[in-house]
Amino acid sequence: MNKADLIENVAKAAELTKVQASTALDTVLTSIEKSLKKGDKITLVGFGTFSVSVRKAREGRNPATGKKIKIPKKKVVRFKAGKALSEKLN
Repeated sequence: MNKADLIENVAKAAELTKVQASTALDTVLTSIEKSLKKGDKITLVGFGTFSVSVRKAREGRNPATGKKIKIPKKKVVRFKAGKALSEKLN
């Protein structure tokens, strides 16, 4: 499923136009992004939790040459599925 499919599903389920559903989805995604940038954790009960963690700097290898390279530390987004979502998938 891509973003257009999701917008179409939301529009049908909520009886909205695609433009309204698109605006709603964009607003939700923007809100999540802003909260993560601030370092906040977003918990959607029954769905899951989004959080930011820092991946430590490490040493890796270039697979083409085998040469050692330094990989800098980096912030990454984590998602942990909630209990209800996990149960629905099994």
